[in-house]
Amino acid sequence: MMNKLEILRIFCSVAETLHFRETANRLALSPQVVSRAIGTLEKTLGEVLFQRSTRQVKLTDFGEAFLPQAQQLIADAERLFSYRKSLNTQEIAGIVRIAVPEIPLMQAVLEKVLAKAAAYPDLRLHWQARLTVEDVVNEQIDVGFRFGMPDDNRLIIRQVGLVEDCIVASPALLERCGQPKNWQDLKNYPLSALFNPNTGRAYAWYLSHKTQFIPPRPKFTATCIADELTAVRQAQTIAFLPRFLCAPYLKSGELVELFPELARKQWTAYVYRPYRNVTHPRVKIVFDWLVESIEALLREKK
Repeated sequence: MMNKLEILRIFCSVAETLHFRETANRLALSPQVVSRAIGTLEKTLGEVLFQRSTRQVKLTDFGEAFLPQAQQLIADAERLFSYRKSLNTQEIAGIVRIAVPEIPLMQAVLEKVLAKAAAYPDLRLHWQARLTVEDVVNEQIDVGFRFGMPDDNRLIIRQVGLVEDCIVASPALLERCGQPKNWQDLKNYPLSALFNPNTGRAYAWYLSHKTQFIPPRPKFTATCIADELTAVRQAQTIAFLPRFLCAPYLKSGELVELFPELARKQWTAYVYRPYRNVTHPRVKIVFDWLVESIEALLREKK
């Protein structure tokens, strides 16, 4: 059963986000657990804390008055137990296996994680960057990062952002080949494709919520998104790439976006760790490092 301090933490987080699902992602809990915790607190206090509708969540007058008291109690509790922090260096020891997608963003994430890990000389990191989705259980993955939504209920996840793709080309290629009139016209242009080793085929382009397009006879095929970006920048192909990867080149004019009016499918970016009865502090701290680092970098690239 959840103790009262944990329930207060959940209340303070909901009061900050005004969103039950976002709080669940932040605290690595299910939305049902968050709802039950708030219900338990409201029953204990005999007051309603939030006004909830299908469109928004708002603090009640009682909730607004109760919030600073709850925040103060949590702060006092953290100060009371702050002496435990002196043990962290000794506790954060051993190996943590980290699985991430093979994309350029991960190099910057790795730099941030390594900078934080420098304070823990006995911590060992095993960093695995790959295109394919890993077998979390059999490969003994401790922490990971992916796009989409996991269908494995054995994972604790934390959403760190929303990402979308865009169709990009260089001005030099468009000057040479002309501007495509519509997305169906793309089949007549030199395209790049990301190779899916699991299927032996190219990944589909999700042009909108309902429309997928698989490049026919791509001029350039790669197993790494960064290599696709290179082909586009060299005016060799048109590509379908993550917007955060293309953002600096779109801003500078080195690349242009095609068909920006198409409503793109958005993908959840999330950090995960397997649910275990006992999770070692070294895994929890690396999980937090990954969340902080990726959230910061995705914000920078918006």
